[in-house]
Amino acid sequence: MTLPSVYLHALGMVNALGGDVDSIASAMTSARSPGMGPMRTRRGDAFVGRVLTSLDVAPTGLLARFDCRNNRLLLAALEQIRAEIEAARERYGSARIGVVLGTSTSGISAAEEAFLHRANKGCLPESFDYRQMEIGTAAPFAAAALGVQGPAFTISTACTSSAKAFAAARRLLQLGLCDAVVVGGVDTLCELTLQGFESLESTSIERTNPMSRNRNGINIGEGAAVFLMTRDEGAVRLAGVGESSDAHHVSAPDPRGVGGELALRAALADAGVAPADIGYVNLHATATRKNDEMEAHLMARVFPQGVPTSGTKPMTGHLLGAAGATELGFAWLTLACPGFPLPLHRWDGEADADLPTLDLVQETRFLSREAGTRHVMSNSFAFGGSNVSLILAG
Repeated sequence: MTLPSVYLHALGMVNALGGDVDSIASAMTSARSPGMGPMRTRRGDAFVGRVLTSLDVAPTGLLARFDCRNNRLLLAALEQIRAEIEAARERYGSARIGVVLGTSTSGISAAEEAFLHRANKGCLPESFDYRQMEIGTAAPFAAAALGVQGPAFTISTACTSSAKAFAAARRLLQLGLCDAVVVGGVDTLCELTLQGFESLESTSIERTNPMSRNRNGINIGEGAAVFLMTRDEGAVRLAGVGESSDAHHVSAPDPRGVGGELALRAALADAGVAPADIGYVNLHATATRKNDEMEAHLMARVFPQGVPTSGTKPMTGHLLGAAGATELGFAWLTLACPGFPLPLHRWDGEADADLPTLDLVQETRFLSREAGTRHVMSNSFAFGGSNVSLILAG
């Protein structure tokens, strides 16, 4: 049985680059990232990707109890595609529209503020509701805010969370359980995440420097990215999905990249394309010693003839549960927006002699416009050996 194709029709984003897709695209092409910079935490200095946009859209009515920064980030992205979602609701009915989101922090920052308030005042603030910090809340909250009643669930697999959301959303559509799915991810800066990664000696107090011999860690970021996915034919198709779990270590990647390579090859097989058919790859590229080493080697094996690549985390920070959706969004723009250049790989230009040489995009380049379907790939890797590769066609 041939399963139906699914398409990504509309994109809403907010991150350190800007508050909507247009401002983000403009900042990317001009190599600006207003929200990237130093921040003082309770344990010292950090370099992070903050959303500077005013988050004016707040949940109202019965949803007011869920008001927190994470949900405001989510609403800021959803508002950008609300018209398309409402059109789908009118066409299919609210019960036929699902929501699948990835996150890793949810509203933990709200809980941190509430517990600090209790330490200082002796009680929790009246505005705090425990459900703000529940990881599973994101998708049901979005469904309620949008007035849709299809399946709504949240995926939390660390840095592959929102990438895996696309695999789950596609299954809902291909199985006929939904006619449209709002899919993506959201994550918010919080002390728990910053201090957790610092304790692993994985953070950098300067801008992250992927694939460099001088790389020394990640910058944590925050943001949201959401798409509307349906079976209706559109300009960009989700052509291939590859997932694997190597369970090598709770926090370190398999140095051989066996599980990651399985995911990339599974995505290629699912899309029915060869490595030579891929015109661009958005790397996971966290700029930690071990992740970049693993990813560089597996990319060299899967793409022995080379492929244009870049790691975009120096422009947004590592968005954790929202990283997969955000970086797929950057790949989507190269297909959906004629004239949008390949995202630049921002680093110090000092290659690591111990890593295979990758074709890093360091000057203005564009996806090939040769006849035929064009394909781009986005890779995500996470704690516990979770690996996801997604391929778009346009």
